Amino acid sequence: MFYRRFGRTELEMPVLSCGGMRYQYKWQDVAPDDIPADCQANLEACIHRSLELGINHIETARGYGSSEMQLGWVLPKLPREKLIVQTKVGPSADPAQFIANFEKSMAYLKLDHVDLLSFHGVNTAELLDQVLRPGGCLEAARKIQRDGRARFIGFSTHAPTSVILRGIKSGEFDYVNLHWYFVNPLNLPAVEAAAAQDMGVFIISPSDKGGRLYNPPAKMVDLCKPLTPIQFNNLFCLIRHDVHTLSIGAARPTDFDEHVDGLRFYDQIDTVVPPIEKRLTETMEAALGRDWLQSCYTGVPEVYDIPQQVNVLEILRLWNYASSLDLVEWGRSRYNMFGEADHWFPGKNPQQASDVDLSTVLTDSPWRDRILETLPKAHALLGGEAVKRLSQS
Repeated sequence: MFYRRFGRTELEMPVLSCGGMRYQYKWQDVAPDDIPADCQANLEACIHRSLELGINHIETARGYGSSEMQLGWVLPKLPREKLIVQTKVGPSADPAQFIANFEKSMAYLKLDHVDLLSFHGVNTAELLDQVLRPGGCLEAARKIQRDGRARFIGFSTHAPTSVILRGIKSGEFDYVNLHWYFVNPLNLPAVEAAAAQDMGVFIISPSDKGGRLYNPPAKMVDLCKPLTPIQFNNLFCLIRHDVHTLSIGAARPTDFDEHVDGLRFYDQIDTVVPPIEKRLTETMEAALGRDWLQSCYTGVPEVYDIPQQVNVLEILRLWNYASSLDLVEWGRSRYNMFGEADHWFPGKNPQQASDVDLSTVLTDSPWRDRILETLPKAHALLGGEAVKRLSQS
């Protein structure tokens, strides 16, 4: 395993992390006796396999249902000094509720402290305000920190880039969990801003939200050789030294294998990744045009600045990668979540909004007419039955 300094925390973070949202029994709290023995055995096998591989960062959340409780049956049995444990607790309008939820997390985990405590799902300006305002949740977290129960404080986010940047530039956080990978260039300014603050950077869901790369189309498989699409995307992220770790949401012990195997190219990252990136980019340019790809997002308002929250930026992103690289299954899984996932994947597609004249909100875009032509094409390619978030399934 390879390790990187996790920003100003000074933690030696493995470049792959063990995410805790796919091996648990339920997305809701359950009675301990309800956990099937085989489910718990699988979770413990995942943890032991993770540690065998040198992946000692174990990440979970209060919002992951039975994950914390099930981890609490294995983590206290392991050498604490060898673990980096992270949990995440959502902010609240009432900091007392945040504290109560943190206490529940710690009771389940059966640990005296966590190394990393995140505000979970800081996805809107309002939720960020609940954290940062005087007397808000950050002050509560600082007391937890002073009491020695959390070493470092960060935030996890699915927010529009402007909200992420505001959180980073507040200077209040040691690290950030965010989405950035080959199919999501929009958050690169947030990665760069975090580096300027010497923050740890944890990439969320690179294989799933990053393209459903565990089930890649043949076109991606061919273009990414000699790597697999998962391995390319991992190394694409890690070629930046201001990215420190990638979440691997393992559902079974073997789910680590492809990711770890890709690290045999880690010392060749500067020579292996760029030719693959060039092939992928040239394929996209042949399909969509270089000028479009370089500036199609310019002047497009973020979702909360468009009437009825039509998420034009996200639709364009999905269209660009789905239409040119055959990432249609991934595009559909995201597109059909519009209107279903609240602030975790905000906004609507144009067909879900009534009487919205998008031409009036795209006046600063050099591609206004082409965008208006592209939106119905994207709907024809990606539209279908509504999709729920994993936690709602």
